[in-house]
Amino acid sequence: MFQNSQDMRTNLSELGEFGLIDHLTKGFEPKLSSTVKGIGDDAAVLKFNDKHTIVSTDLLVEGVHFDLAYMPLKHLGYKAVMVNASDIYAMNAKATQITVSIAASNRFPVEALEELYSGIELAANLYNIDVVGGDTTSSTSGLLISITALGVAEKEDVVYRSGAKPNDLLVVTGDLGAAYMGLQILEREKEVFKANPNAQPDLDPYTYLIERQLKPEARKDIPPLLKELGVKPTSMIDISDGLSSEIIHLCKNSQVGANLFEEKIPLDPAVISVCEEFDIDSTTIALSGGEDYELLFTVSQDDYEKIKANPNLSIIGHMTEEKEGMHLITRANQKLPLIARGWNSMDNRDANEK
Repeated sequence: MFQNSQDMRTNLSELGEFGLIDHLTKGFEPKLSSTVKGIGDDAAVLKFNDKHTIVSTDLLVEGVHFDLAYMPLKHLGYKAVMVNASDIYAMNAKATQITVSIAASNRFPVEALEELYSGIELAANLYNIDVVGGDTTSSTSGLLISITALGVAEKEDVVYRSGAKPNDLLVVTGDLGAAYMGLQILEREKEVFKANPNAQPDLDPYTYLIERQLKPEARKDIPPLLKELGVKPTSMIDISDGLSSEIIHLCKNSQVGANLFEEKIPLDPAVISVCEEFDIDSTTIALSGGEDYELLFTVSQDDYEKIKANPNLSIIGHMTEEKEGMHLITRANQKLPLIARGWNSMDNRDANEK
């Protein structure tokens, strides 16, 4: 049983996901020479012989991270792999193996779990990742999935969150906000179905957004692309909790500030259109929506010519001195403090309000 002689109780929501990790692991310092990087980045880095091994793990919990009312199990399996592989690519590394552990309640027959694993298998095959182990156990409350991903990189290729310098360019891959708006559409149709089970949703206009939510793709193409361009990022992170949260992570780890330009944030036309339909500001969605699994990184200004015309990359700002702070420069040229309003898994809100 939990014992607390001081009769104090701190709610998990007071610390938040990353605050809780920092609090619980503040005493953990690497002791072995093979541990190059421990807690505090997208993934751990281990050194064995000539290469570095990258390790990351994530836990997905039914009712917190996914809703089986609209998430097919095959898609869930696929997405679970992408969530973990994305952390490996965010270290400028290649994902190579995963282990998969699940806990399932007795409401799931074997056939349901076969469907889940078919999605895992599909993702592993497409991304050339081996499934090398895992565990299964029972659950009293739904489905839990834990995947540990391993990757490999040359020592000189590994990129951390902590290397950004003032005047570095801030770069993002792909476009942002689509996954969150896909979630809003699915949530809306779920409520319609609950009110009228005979209602048939027309989701054709929202195909791209729903795909970005249910079947995201990790950016395995970016590390080899950057190598081909002759560019090594100075810092990097994947976008799982919203653009603003990830920029703040880079700034804090690198001890720099940042200026993000609203007009430079890449948005798909479908995101803009559906934001208008929902009467939501598209910039807010890009900043706080999350689950895009794009990569955010910084590069030296000397690399500008190498990346400026690449259709996969958008330069969205630059880093500044730490004392200047972190800001969003609006289209009206207002300078607003950049605030992390991304999803917090330790919050007590309904999971699908994220």
